[in-house]
Amino acid sequence: MPMNSVERVRDVLVRPFSLGGLTLPNRVVMAPMTREFSPGGVPGHDVARYYARRAAAGVGLIITEGTYVGHDSAGNSARVPHFHGDEALAGWSAVAEAVHRAGGRILPQLWHVGMDRTAGNPPVPDAPRIGPSGIALDGTESGREMTRSDIDDVVAAYATAAASAEALGFDGVEIHGGHGYLIDQFLWARTNRRTDAYGGDIGGRTRFAAQIVAACRESVSAGFPISFRFSQWKINDYRARVAETPQELQTMLGLLADAGADAFHCSTRRFHRPEFEGSDLNLAGWAKKLSGKPAISVGSVGLSNEFMQVFQGMQAEVTDIGELLDRMERDEFDLVAVGRALLGDPEWLQKVLAGRVDELTPFHAGLVGTLR
Repeated sequence: MPMNSVERVRDVLVRPFSLGGLTLPNRVVMAPMTREFSPGGVPGHDVARYYARRAAAGVGLIITEGTYVGHDSAGNSARVPHFHGDEALAGWSAVAEAVHRAGGRILPQLWHVGMDRTAGNPPVPDAPRIGPSGIALDGTESGREMTRSDIDDVVAAYATAAASAEALGFDGVEIHGGHGYLIDQFLWARTNRRTDAYGGDIGGRTRFAAQIVAACRESVSAGFPISFRFSQWKINDYRARVAETPQELQTMLGLLADAGADAFHCSTRRFHRPEFEGSDLNLAGWAKKLSGKPAISVGSVGLSNEFMQVFQGMQAEVTDIGELLDRMERDEFDLVAVGRALLGDPEWLQKVLAGRVDELTPFHAGLVGTLR
C-alpha cells in the first residue's frame, strides 16, 4: 500500500457513526460467523477472549456469531451458543464485559434455523422442523407448517432474547433474517407458500419478520439499536432472490424500518457486485437509498475469493481495499463488516490503518477449527 494512501484509509474508516443511541468510533464491524466453540450452548472464557481480542485491536463494533433464541426448534447443533437459560446468559455477560473492557461495542445476533434443522439433532432432539410452509430450501415438504401459535411463540422468543441482551449490558441486537434460515424462509417465495396474512406478495411475506422486529423494539429501550441482517442468497442457492426488483426491496425494508429496525446488514458474497441492473449500487447501497436507514455492507472484504472457494482448495490472498474506500467515500453505505480477514488476522484493522498490509496474515481453511 503506498504511504500516501494511509491517510485516505484513516479518513474513510476512522469516522464516528451513530447507530440508534450507540456511537461507534469507526466504520469497521466484525461480521457474525458461526464458530461452534460453545459446548452445551454456553460461551466460555475462550469465546470472550476471541471477541475481546478483535475489540482491543480497534474494531468498532462486534456482531457475534448467531445465537439460538429460546425456542425448541431454533437450533441444529450442541456447540452453537444459546441466548437463553441462566448458564448461557452468564457466559454472554462475561463476553460483553470482556469486549467492553477492551474498548469495544458488541451486539449478539439472534437466530432460528427453521427448516434447516436436521431431525434428531441437539439441542432439543425431538423438536420438529418448522417453517412457514414446512418446505425445506431444496423444495421438499419435510417439516411442519407453523401455526399462528408457533408464530407467536417464536416472536416472543426473539423479544425475550432482545430484552436479555439489554439487561446483560450489550449495546444492541442483530436479528438474523438471511441465508435461508427461518425468517428468510418467510421472506422467500419458494419456501413460503402460505395463503394467510403471512404469505403471498412481498408485503405479506415480510409480516413475520416485521412482527419480530416490532416485538424486539417494544422489549428494549428506545435508543437500543436493532440491526436486521438479510440476504438474497441462501446457503444452498447463490442465485436465489427475495426481492426481484428495487420496488420489492423497498416494500420489504420499509415495513421493517416502520417496525423499528435501525440498520440493515446486507449479506453478499462479494461487496463490490451490483445488485440490480442499471446501477453500480450493491445490496447495502440499495438498502440505504430505499430505506433511509444506515446500511452495513459485507462480502470478501480484503480477500481475493469467497468463503466456499477456500474449501475448494483456492487460497485466499490479501487484496487492496481501494474499491471499498471509493464506495464509502461516496456514502454508498455506512459501515463495512469484515469476516474471514479478521479470523486470519485479529489485528487486521490496526495493520490496514498503519499501512502494514504486507504484515497481514491471510485467512485459510485451517482457521475454522480454531478459536484465537
